[in-house]
Amino acid sequence: MSTDPNCIFCKIVAGQIPSKKVYEDEEVLAFHDIHPWAPVHVLIIPKRHIASMADVTEAEAGLLGKMTTLGPRLMKELGVTGGFRHVINTGADGGQEVYHLHLHVMGGPRPWLKG
Repeated sequence: MSTDPNCIFCKIVAGQIPSKKVYEDEEVLAFHDIHPWAPVHVLIIPKRHIASMADVTEAEAGLLGKMTTLGPRLMKELGVTGGFRHVINTGADGGQEVYHLHLHVMGGPRPWLKG
């Protein structure tokens, strides 16, 4: 499995940095974001180091499918019933801060948005 010894997410996968895990299997890890943008905010990451969506090839199609279908399941398990969103930031201009592919899944009630 490809890893980057300087990558914070690779360190989380290796157990060197603790996380509040919500799901784990042989290919992916999901955990709560430490700086949430919504009441429920999890990150889904591949265990294998892929720097960004710009580095994804057709070989990763199954992995990306797994990540995107895991999001709704986790939101349901975490009690999110009124909707959620998926976000993948790519590159500096796309707002990516950690260069390890990660899918933000965010949901939960946000009373400041209600009219």
